[in-house]
Amino acid sequence: MGFAEVDAVAYDPKDPDSVYAEGWQTWSKVQVLSLGEWTAPAPDERAQTVLFRPGKPVPANVIQAEGVLVIGQRHSPTRAWFAPRPAREVATLRVELKAGRAVVSADGEVARLDAPDFWSALYAVGDRLRAGSVRTIPPGWCSWSYYFKNVTEADVVENVEAARRLDLPIEVVQIDDGYEKVIGDWLDVDPRFGSLRGAASTIRSAGMVAGVWIPPFMVDPRSELARKHPDWLVDGADAGTHWDVRMRILDVTNRGAADYLREVLRTFSEWGYSFFKLDFLYALAICGVDVYREGMALVREAVGPDAILLIGGAPLLPSIGLCDAMRVGPDVLPETPDPQPDIDNVVLNTWSRRWMHRRLWVNDPDHVVARSAIRERHKLAAYLAMYGGVRFSGDRLSELDERGLELTRQVLSSRA
Repeated sequence: MGFAEVDAVAYDPKDPDSVYAEGWQTWSKVQVLSLGEWTAPAPDERAQTVLFRPGKPVPANVIQAEGVLVIGQRHSPTRAWFAPRPAREVATLRVELKAGRAVVSADGEVARLDAPDFWSALYAVGDRLRAGSVRTIPPGWCSWSYYFKNVTEADVVENVEAARRLDLPIEVVQIDDGYEKVIGDWLDVDPRFGSLRGAASTIRSAGMVAGVWIPPFMVDPRSELARKHPDWLVDGADAGTHWDVRMRILDVTNRGAADYLREVLRTFSEWGYSFFKLDFLYALAICGVDVYREGMALVREAVGPDAILLIGGAPLLPSIGLCDAMRVGPDVLPETPDPQPDIDNVVLNTWSRRWMHRRLWVNDPDHVVARSAIRERHKLAAYLAMYGGVRFSGDRLSELDERGLELTRQVLSSRA
């Protein structure tokens, strides 16, 4: 379907206005603009695939939104347009200035509502799209923001012991990227890591919930899975470049591929994992919202209704009802020699998406990092404690100084 005009509002450059333009997925930036400003297009093919919406490039002189658009003006009611049935379709919306009007067009079904102000409009959209009951996510610890890909079973054991010794309110211990030999061969654990099954046993013996990271629909073309079963990969499609290679997409509509993914997830469950951080989910959505939801339904069926699903790199509106928690911004730390948080960027995205929290899922603003090497740790901790949502530590707990422990407790004990 091409773009068709769905509405228009008066445009007066002397009347202050604000425009909220939602992005496609977790890593897409929320745009808060004024009429007369434009959405910057993706700088290259990789960014279009990984950070924007594949197949929907941004033309010149438009504001482009994926599924949710709000225009607020001081002297007029605030108006919102949104995809009313995101499980079926998420329209792309555009705003152009034409003859004194801000003209809104869309390439699919949209609904409209008016509200007295900007945030009332966003909260009303959240209420219209509400997922139903949303569970509470217990506080936890994740390996990523300290160890990155170098985590080992011994590191996990050390932090479990430290959490108990320091009496930190940590109920979930989640192992992130670094345990696998190659993306796609999930049950082939790197000997450098140790035992994934043993790590789960240690976590559970400490009375904690064991969690594990997996991008279930991504496949490294160098993996054994790709070599032995090329027919299990989506033909003619890729998920962009990661780890210096164009990643392939698991074809969940293929019975063999679907059975393989079920086996992986059920094995993780049998090993004791009941918290799953699902990442890079945008990959399967390249094949369409219906295929993405089919894949996520497969995941839920495999891990069971009681498992907690925290998702990221995920298409936002198509994920309503499919997860318990959603990352709503960027990683708090980059993989650099001196990683420091870009707090302004974290705040821009997570605060703008607060209307989603406890309506669509539990918002995850990412980890608190409170080690002494983090120069703005006080500012980050204060924001995360105020924000609520998912509350995880991303430090080596035994290295925290007294102030770092205080800040970590502050966040972990805050209201979810």
